[in-house]
This record gives sequence, structure tokens and C-alpha cells, in this order.
Amino acid sequence: MLNSRREFLVKSAAAVGTMQVARPAMAVEDKATPDAILSLFKGLPGDVAVKIYAPAVNGKPEFLVELNSAKTMFVGSAIKTFILCEALRQADATDVVQRLKAQQLSLDASVWSLDSAMFNPPNLIGKVSERTALEAMIMHSDNTGTDICLKHVGPEKVREFVTSAGLKSCMIPESTRSLFGYLLGAKDYRTFSWEDLGAAANQTMVNVPMNNVQTMACSADDLVSYYSRALQGGFFKAKETLNEFRRVLSLGDAIWLLPLPLGVSAFVKGGSIDVPGFHALCAPGAMLFDGRWVYFCLTINWEAKDVADPATAGAFAAAASRALSLVKDKLST
Repeated sequence: MLNSRREFLVKSAAAVGTMQVARPAMAVEDKATPDAILSLFKGLPGDVAVKIYAPAVNGKPEFLVELNSAKTMFVGSAIKTFILCEALRQADATDVVQRLKAQQLSLDASVWSLDSAMFNPPNLIGKVSERTALEAMIMHSDNTGTDICLKHVGPEKVREFVTSAGLKSCMIPESTRSLFGYLLGAKDYRTFSWEDLGAAANQTMVNVPMNNVQTMACSADDLVSYYSRALQGGFFKAKETLNEFRRVLSLGDAIWLLPLPLGVSAFVKGGSIDVPGFHALCAPGAMLFDGRWVYFCLTINWEAKDVADPATAGAFAAAASRALSLVKDKLST
């Protein structure tokens, strides 16, 4: 069955701590060339995609690192940023925060899903504000919070937004529960219920996470394109909505699990999956420091038969953390 995303990421973060090794003293410029940064990811299994982009500003040239950036890959909960964006677009106004607080949404069996430590199904039931559900979706990657938000804004509306933004590679499921239902081979994944999910607890996966029916996929190119516009207000009318978008994304747990370098303002929604035979990690977002914006997406998809592969996850996370630290050091000098 599907392993806990939180457990997987915590193991990955713990593995990072065991992989810090002594490195010879080198100039930052030598260590932070595109080739040097990409070399950090050499030797990892499966498919790795990297895109790190800092636009030119104030006479300083752009900085760009790319590897397989056009390849569509499984990115897991990283697609939840699109749900957040569309929810805020629907509430876009100077009083967006008050609107999100006032909008009360149902928390019940219609939206309960796996991996929901914050909403803890089936023990919590009632109403929750849209703002709280959005925060749970990003901060804790709570899948019940995600399905609350998807049910409210409509998965078709999220897809319409993704299409209008020109993000041709990005795919989102009907809900996280529908995704689980499809992976488990349910006859009708769209009506896969909380009871069905419980009954399938010990079943094995039938369909692979990377598919063309129910998945969470995107390319590094599209995620970087999206973040470079969304974080500058390109999809909102009111500055208050942009402020709320940035605030919620600044809560993402991947910021500390990766981790990103200290001293930056960070906006990230990571994603992962960990099932026997297939694993994925994705860390997309942006960091701001010294007046420089750096947009990035770092993704790995690989095969391993065990239910978890913390060694590979830790190696990737260590490389990603090191790469972003090198970029920050280079562009700060």
C-alpha cells in the first residue's frame, strides 16, 4: 500500500544529515558553475530533472542551470500549488483573507483521504475555513485539506487555469482519493469512497503513479515558468492576494526538510511518492535574497523494489540542498 509521505520525507531529511562530507576549499565561482552544480546529481538512479533560473537584474546577468527540464515527471504534491493559486484567484480581492476565513467548507467522509495528520480522519468532522484547509494542504501536505480545496474550487477549474497559463505538461487528479483509487485499480476511481479506501488498506498497487489517467505530473520548465509569474503577482489582481499566496507558500515543510539555505525568503511546495517499485521527490519554488529571485525545480523519479529507499532520497536531497546553497553564495557575492 502507499507509504506515508511525511514518513518518507522525514527519513529523507534524516539521511541528508548522514551525507555531509568534507569538501576541499574552492572559490564559490568554481563550485557554482552549471556543470559543477549538475555534477552533484551524477550517479543518482532513474530520471533527474533540474532547472535553476535567476533572471538578470540591475546589470547582473541571468543564471541558468538545466538538465532534462522539459521532461514530464511525477512531482506528487508539488501540484498543490496550482490548487492554492486557483483558490486565491477565485477569492481575489483586497479582502481576500476575510473571504477565505468566512468560507466554511465541509470536513466529512466526502473529503477524507490518506496521509492527513492535521485533519485526522475519521476523528474530525464538521466545518473548516477555506484558509485553514489551504494552509493544511501546503504546510502539512494534508490530503484531506487538499480534497476539501479541490472539491470547492473544482478540479476542472484548476486544469483550466493550468492550461491558460501555458503549462502543457502539468496534470492533476480529480482528488487525492481518486488518485489512490486509480493506483489501486478501483473500477470507478471517481467514486472511490473513504470506506473503499479503508477496505483497500492491504491491497497492492495495480497502476503506476506516472500515467495518463490520474497522476500528479509536470516538467521542471513549466514549474519554473509558473513560479516566476505567480510569485510576482502575474495571476492575481489584488496585491493582498499575492501577499496571501506568498505567505501560504512560505509555510511549505520542504523548506526545512530539504533544507534551503538560511538567510533567504523561501516559497516552496514539495512532493513525493513512495510505493514498491516507484519513488519520486520534487522540490519546486523560489528563494529571494539580496534583491535576487531564484526559481527552481529539482525532481527525481526512480525505481526500487522496496517500499522505501531513504538512501537515494537522502542523496538527492543533499545534492539539491547543496546546489541551492551554492547558487545563493554565488549570487550573493
